Amino acid sequence: MLPAMPRPDPPRSHFWPRTREGRIAVVAFVALFMLAMPPVTHSVLNRIEPTFLGLPFFYVALFVVYSVLIGVLIWGYRRGL
Repeated sequence: MLPAMPRPDPPRSHFWPRTREGRIAVVAFVALFMLAMPPVTHSVLNRIEPTFLGLPFFYVALFVVYSVLIGVLIWGYRRGL
């Protein structure tokens, strides 16, 4: 009788991060992206009165959130994630 062949491991999904840094990047990106979504933007960031350089607070806050999101993507790209 032939010995049983070991079953190969099922292929890992490319949607799940494989490294610690990858998990950090995904969690950071999702958490920051949630700051740009309607529950936060309509309740917390929806302020017109305080202005920065003549721009409403809402636009400045979204600019900062989107800039940090792009920074997370660049950080992940440079790390090879």
